[in-house]
Amino acid sequence: MKLVKRPEIEGFLKSPPREVIACLIYGKDRGQVLERGQVLAQKIVPDIKDPFNVSLLTDTDIDADPARLEDELQAQSLMGGRRLVRLKFFSEKAALDKQVAAALKAHASGELNRDAFFLIEAGGLGGDSAVRKLADADKVIASIACYEDETGDVVRMARETLAQNEVALTPDAMDIFAARLPKERGVARQEIERLCLFIGPGSRRTIDDKELQEFLGVEPDASLFDAALQAFGAKMAPAQAGLRRAFAEGEDGSAALRALNGHLVKLRLIQAQMAKGIDAKQATRAAGVFWKQEAEFLRQARAWSDYYLDPLSKELIETDKQCKSTGMPDLLLAERLYMSIAGRAKRLGL
Repeated sequence: MKLVKRPEIEGFLKSPPREVIACLIYGKDRGQVLERGQVLAQKIVPDIKDPFNVSLLTDTDIDADPARLEDELQAQSLMGGRRLVRLKFFSEKAALDKQVAAALKAHASGELNRDAFFLIEAGGLGGDSAVRKLADADKVIASIACYEDETGDVVRMARETLAQNEVALTPDAMDIFAARLPKERGVARQEIERLCLFIGPGSRRTIDDKELQEFLGVEPDASLFDAALQAFGAKMAPAQAGLRRAFAEGEDGSAALRALNGHLVKLRLIQAQMAKGIDAKQATRAAGVFWKQEAEFLRQARAWSDYYLDPLSKELIETDKQCKSTGMPDLLLAERLYMSIAGRAKRLGL
């Protein structure tokens, strides 16, 4: 039974029907999978850590002992009441997928303990997965796919959590914060909760974009972002220094290229906003630019036209492919492109 729309998914997680005896929650967003799995588990049993009523398995467990999964689904509760069999299934082995599907089919047909609820939390199962096919089709099994959150979903989650803690962000600050949040829900939620602690739970404070920058502080890959800024601004020596500092901190060539691409995207966003008649300051804010860097970004956005950015976008993709496939030193490839961009920026008059 495939659940697709948000209301029906939230309704199921809040109050799972008694006739549904199994649920598959899967997707590439592992944080969202685990979060939804936790919510559902708490609805099935009073205490998800109760060893008498809860059995927690991993794909490693069933790989080592193929009979264990059905044994757990067959077992009766020692204390009475409903049992929960919870499987963390993030394996990509086709044989294990078929094995889990066989146990799920036996459970759905009533061959095992119907008072046991079988919860499967899985990774990004493909359309050929036997577990996914069975869960999508059987009426006593719920199937929930977890996709990466859209920006609107992230903003909604942030606003709800902030409101629960009686704090808030101004609209400009929320735009910047949402743009900086990772798409992986578990990490995003941790950042939102950390922001609540920074503002002060229960304080009823609303902070603006400048105050938010104090919280955001220096990113782990700040050296790369700084190096990209310097490269696009024709400052070759600082760009090289920042890049090598990032490499010393453990960053790789692909991360360096992502920083360049992120900078390029911000320049395009600024240009698009200004083309619509939006004033320069608002354009940089819409692009998520740190207020202290607004003047430099505007200077670059005016110099780097589409004529120069379009071929650079293609070059970034090709260089990234080389980093991942040719065996050439990725750090050298990235550094060469940074220096090339700085040289081009100088010829543009920056």
